[in-house]
Order: sequence, then C-alpha cells, then structure tokens
Amino acid sequence: MADVSPDEPVPASPPVFDAHLHIIDPRFPLIENDGYLPPVFTVEDYRSRTASLGVVGGAVVSGSFQGFDQTYLVDALRRLGPGFVGVTQLPASVKDDEIARLDSSGVRAVRFNVRRGGSETLDRLETLARRVHEVAGWHVELYIDARDLPELTPVLGTLPAVSVDHLGLSEEGLPFLLSLVERGVRVKATGFGRVDLDVARAIRTVLDADPRALLFGTDLPSTRARRPFRDDDLRLLTDVAGPEHLRAVLHDNAAAFYRT
Repeated sequence: MADVSPDEPVPASPPVFDAHLHIIDPRFPLIENDGYLPPVFTVEDYRSRTASLGVVGGAVVSGSFQGFDQTYLVDALRRLGPGFVGVTQLPASVKDDEIARLDSSGVRAVRFNVRRGGSETLDRLETLARRVHEVAGWHVELYIDARDLPELTPVLGTLPAVSVDHLGLSEEGLPFLLSLVERGVRVKATGFGRVDLDVARAIRTVLDADPRALLFGTDLPSTRARRPFRDDDLRLLTDVAGPEHLRAVLHDNAAAFYRT
C-alpha cells in the first residue's frame, strides 16, 4: 500500500458501522485498573474525531475501568441516537428484568474482558452467555489473547453467538482464532495499534475462512494501545478487503450481528 499521510481524507467508501468504540465520561463512575484511569473521551469527542469517516452507527463497548456501571452506557446510547448499540459487562447475578431493561436501552452483548479484568470471570461464561441470549438474544464478546482460546474452544464452539476483539491480538493465536471462525465466531478488525501480528495477513485469513465474520471498528480512543487508531487503518482495511467484501466488513456484518 502506498504511503499516505494520516491527515489526508479517507477515500469514499460504504457507510461505517463502528463495531468497537469507548465513551469515557467523567460524570459517571470510573475505576482504576492496575493504577490506570483513561483520558476523557465523550460522545462529542467521538463525533468530532469520526466526522470524516462516514460512521452511521456503532457499538459502545464497556472497558475494564467501567466495571459493571450501566449509567454511562445508557446515557451514551441515548446521546448517540439510533444506529448505536451497547456492549456491557454484567455480573452473573444480574436479574432477567435488568437484562431486558438494558436491551430496551440498546444493549446487545455482554463482554468478558479476559485481558484486563473488570468483567465477570470465565467460569461463569457459559451460564451467563446462554442466559443473556435466551432473555434478550445477546451475544458474547471476548477481549482475549487468541493463544488462550484452546481451553475455551469446547465452550465457545457451542454458544449461540460469540465475537473476539482486536483480531485475537497475537500471531501465535491466529490458528486457534481461525478454527473458531470456521465454527461461526466473529472477529473484530480493531485495535491495529495494540496487536502483535501482521494485520493485513490476519484480515485476509479471516476473510478467506468466512467473509461474514469480520467486523470493523475504530477502537477509539484506543486506551493503552501502543498507538491510537489512525484514518490510515481504515485505508489498510479497504485495500485488503477489496470491493468484494468492503461493504460487509465496514457495515453489513456488524449491523446484522448487533441487530440494528
């Protein structure tokens, strides 16, 4: 791919469903994670940063520093408006009526943050995943190094719907990720500045395994990544996906997965 400045406008492309973004609003509770508190990144900050990207919807993802707080997420979804959904963290003790309430506010998935914590533990994965799907049709999202997937494969392969963040993070874990893609697991093409793999090759191999599996997201504001999202990341994805898969990867796959 030719060298381009990150400040140059992104070429015209299909509408974007940003399948992975964070809103960090200090009006709501924030929890230090290993001594880390993220910088502020409000709804207004997000809209300003993505104004040139063609974003028409997206998934606001709860981070480790937000724990089980739902107030920030419900507020962010209300402010972002139609087309945006939520990915939350819940304790296994959550009541069915709370799941239903969150669903009515636009939440569509529960996250297990294996990498950073702040979520329910993996021993509750299968039980909670099946319950949120039964009650509200939600899926499960994992922030995990794909090298750790083999021990979870017997469970993940039987769940109704699962996605894995950030291309599974590692080159070594890519074969394990691909084996789950072949069983219906989705993969987020996100966090290019935090992974330890060849991004273009990983995208190609996921598309080869199942072109419906890949979901683009900005990962903004890219908390704790070695580098934040750049518009050039979207150009790379555009080049690799090509016209055959571009609309699906940028919009249609995620819009269907999140039921928007």
